[in-house]
Amino acid sequence: MDKIVRILDEIELPFAYDHFAEGESPKPPFICYLTPKSEYFAADGGVYHRIYDVHIEVYTDKKDTEIEAKVEEILDKHKIFYNKSEVWIPTEKLYETIYSFESEVD
Repeated sequence: MDKIVRILDEIELPFAYDHFAEGESPKPPFICYLTPKSEYFAADGGVYHRIYDVHIEVYTDKKDTEIEAKVEEILDKHKIFYNKSEVWIPTEKLYETIYSFESEVD
C-alpha cells in the first residue's frame, strides 16, 4: 500500500485508512481510503500477484471541482484507470466522491 500512500501524499489533503478516530476527524476536505476486497493469483503453492480493490473517498462540504481535478490529475499521472462516483451524505452534510480502482501490492 506504499504506492497508494505516496499518491495520497501528493494530493496534500489529510487522510486516514477507513476512518479517522472519533474526535480526530479534520475539517473538510479530507480523504479516507480503504481496500475492501483483494484477489490473489496463486500457483504451485505460492502467490504470484496480489491485486487490491482501492477506494479513495474524498469528503468535502460543498461540490469542489478543483479538488476533484487535482485528484484526477494525480491518478492520471500515475496511469491509474479509475471509476468515479459521488453521493451527498445528508446526516454528515458532506459530499463523498469515490475513486475506485485496482492496484497490485507493492
